[in-house]
Amino acid sequence: MKLLITTTLITLGLLSGCQQLQQDDTAKQADLMSQKRGSVLIEKGIVELPGEEDLDKNISGIDPETELYVVDNPDSIEVYVNKQRRLPEGYEPNDLVEPDVEHLAKQGNNRRLLRQEAAEALELLFEEADEQGIDLVAVSGYRSYERQKTIYQSNVANKGQEEADRFSAQAGTSEHQTGLAMDVSAASVSFLLDQAFDQTDEGSWLAEHAHQFGFIIRYPEGKTDITGYEFEPWHLRYLGEELATYLYEEDLTLEEYFGYHY
Repeated sequence: MKLLITTTLITLGLLSGCQQLQQDDTAKQADLMSQKRGSVLIEKGIVELPGEEDLDKNISGIDPETELYVVDNPDSIEVYVNKQRRLPEGYEPNDLVEPDVEHLAKQGNNRRLLRQEAAEALELLFEEADEQGIDLVAVSGYRSYERQKTIYQSNVANKGQEEADRFSAQAGTSEHQTGLAMDVSAASVSFLLDQAFDQTDEGSWLAEHAHQFGFIIRYPEGKTDITGYEFEPWHLRYLGEELATYLYEEDLTLEEYFGYHY
């Protein structure tokens, strides 16, 4: 059933033992040109960590300016980003498409986009929800680095950094930049992204069935100390049905599943 929506505009200090870098190495690190290593973008300003343990954790190195780990698998469906792990500089998915579902954003807005596999899964989720009498609306999907930077800075200016960090991601660390996350809402909460969504029929159905279509509620209730974010019953993250179902059944976050960098 189609909804008629009224528009609502809503490092680490360098590792001990690497502290004495030669001047030319420092100059090279300051150069933010990039190079390809395999299919992964490696930034010249990054301190590389080539050990097997680091490769197992899918990181290419540490950004000495922000002290964040830089992931080396941004195109993976299981890419793991959070307050300690960021995407490579300049990353943008190359398979963004618009899922054929009800959207809050106007036609042509990037918030309507997801990576293709996630978009196809979202269409199936919305189709099943509709058959069950659940009317969902896609609110916010893909965000570029620059868009996330603007949002975060605005939140900091309006609420202060400590409060902003509880619900807003710094640019480069947002799941929305991966193209694998979509915020959803419903008319029952006036299409807002509000914790009250959890108490609606739509929110309850989503929490119980999202995993069947490869999605999880990325920031669940009671796990703020683990994820670093307040409860967001509207934030869907695509992982594929197998992993999403495992996390749902075991009541795990991605941080608990991977067991590091949180």
